Amino acid sequence: MGYAATASGNAFRALSMALALVAVTGCSSMSDMLDGSSTSSTSSTTVAAAASDGAVSPDMAAAEKTEPVANLYNKGLDSMKSGSYKTAAKEFAEVERQHPYSKLATKAILMQAYAQYQRNAYDEAINAANRFITLHPGHRDAPYAYYLIALSYYEQIGDVKRDQTATKKALASLEEVSRRYPDTPYGADAAAKAVLARDHLAGKEMEVGRYYLKRGSYLAAVNRFKTVVIGYQTTTQTPEALYRLTESYMALGVRSEAQTAAAVLGYNYPNSEWYKDAYALLQTGGLSPSENKESWISRAF
Repeated sequence: MGYAATASGNAFRALSMALALVAVTGCSSMSDMLDGSSTSSTSSTTVAAAASDGAVSPDMAAAEKTEPVANLYNKGLDSMKSGSYKTAAKEFAEVERQHPYSKLATKAILMQAYAQYQRNAYDEAINAANRFITLHPGHRDAPYAYYLIALSYYEQIGDVKRDQTATKKALASLEEVSRRYPDTPYGADAAAKAVLARDHLAGKEMEVGRYYLKRGSYLAAVNRFKTVVIGYQTTTQTPEALYRLTESYMALGVRSEAQTAAAVLGYNYPNSEWYKDAYALLQTGGLSPSENKESWISRAF
């Protein structure tokens, strides 16, 4: 998984150490809850009172099937450390199922999300992280949950020739993390990845625009390149988009817009090979770059 796996791995190590510490140090404070001493006497009294009233006694056999919460949680951690992520996800799910009101159940939801992410089960990871956020929106680990969602979408980004739904979701999620938590490592990494996701979407627009251009559908091509110039202006695709606008407008005979596109390209990217090509293209028609301040291209910049 490359850089994303490294960044998330570092985050996980810090997180899992904290969670493991809770599991270990919490044993002494949880002992009263887990040894059943106080619960047993209370349960016996309650059962006796219920029996005397003719009520049906609860089935205590089902309760005896539960396993101490710390044991379940530590099993999940052990499976995680050994790389058995599917097993770990199941074990953390058992923590949540058997002890839904414990503190470790809260952390177990997030650990399920991470385990699913590690095994590339991205939908399951997103669902678990979303459940954590819904149930515990103010939790100190909420930033990590948002980050896992963003990573799960980000790692599904495919080739620009494929559907870009995952890329759009990744960009939205990454921007949310960087907006919500700008001063955290998650926010910084999300912002960096958002740049790449935005460039990817711009690349898709360019790929479609070039397709229309080759087929002589110049207006359709212009609309695609316009999307890049307006919506993805800070990406690496912008210089080519301005050149392709010069090319498209020249083909349409809209000389003023072609000259403006080349002029804006030369002003913002004077050393670009795309500017040299745009300048040469204009010269074939006896033109030179000249900016029309009223053009949408000028206003976009």
